[in-house]
Amino acid sequence: MAARSKARKRALDILFAGELRDEGPAQSLERWLAEGEPLDNQYSVDLVRGVAEHQDEIDQLIRDAAQGWTLERMPVVDRNVLRLGVYEILWCDDIPNAVAVSEALALVGDLSTDESPSFVNGVLGAIVRNAPTS
Repeated sequence: MAARSKARKRALDILFAGELRDEGPAQSLERWLAEGEPLDNQYSVDLVRGVAEHQDEIDQLIRDAAQGWTLERMPVVDRNVLRLGVYEILWCDDIPNAVAVSEALALVGDLSTDESPSFVNGVLGAIVRNAPTS
């Protein structure tokens, strides 16, 4: 597994654990670091901090793109993979949108429901189509 793929998985672990503890992303990251959990790649930290910084906007974009679904109704894995994907699509200029979507699909394909890849692909696809171009 490539270094950035591992970093995305670790960022997902942090976001997922935070939701289970009813913590925000930044608080979950700080707990993770305080407990001495390994973070071999700074990109994990960057992703979690980016999601934390832009979470309100990210969540609204997901709500708008996920027709017929609320954030609360989505599986926790899907919701957090979408947050990571949206962050990479909109704020990580060095990550091509196709890579961000592909990595999100790989995560949900491995960790979520059978329906999750098509759902996540549809939501991220809508966000990519509506994203401002530079």
